[in-house]
Formats: sequence, C-alpha cells, structure tokens
Amino acid sequence: MVEESVYPSSKPKSRAARPKPIYLWTMQDVQTWLKRHCTDYYPLYADKFLEHEITGRTLVRISEGTLLRLGIDNPQHRQEVWREITKLRLKSDILEIKDLERKDSGLV
Repeated sequence: MVEESVYPSSKPKSRAARPKPIYLWTMQDVQTWLKRHCTDYYPLYADKFLEHEITGRTLVRISEGTLLRLGIDNPQHRQEVWREITKLRLKSDILEIKDLERKDSGLV
C-alpha cells in the first residue's frame, strides 16, 4: 500500500508553471505531445516522427505537405494531425505575446 505524505512539499507551488518552450522540445517531448494529442494516430505515425528526427523546432514548421512527405498518406489523419500542430503553434504564439505584454508593462 502506498502512503500519502502528510508533510507539505518543500517546493513552492507556482500558480501556473510555465511550459517548456516548443523550440526546446526534444524528439521525446514531441513523442509525448503526439501521444497525448494525436492518440488515435500515435501507433501509426510515432515511428515516422522518430525516423525524421522531429523536434519541437521542426514540429512548429511542419506544413500539411510535410506531413504527406513524412508518410501520413491518409488525408483525414493528416488533417487531424495538422490541426493539432496548428493549435500547438497558436498556444505557443499566445504565450509569447503574453510574455511581451508583461515585459512591456514592466511585470517581468
């Protein structure tokens, strides 16, 4: 049986931990993202992402045509993976804009 610790963690808890910037993602980080956000297609395409050494920097530059060249031939699969990449790119852009706004307002 696993016991829960009754002692509070010595680490201070931040309100919202800043995620690792996508451009710093390793191939393993991309695999983790792919498994979480493209669950149905992970078993089919994980090896292709590894084979082509897709890192975060590469992931945000991928186009739908690139996905086709990677070997994602099924148009529906390609569209859904592309949609998830686009959402990831937008989230990253929003975080960058917020950082710039904080920096401009002197909060950073």
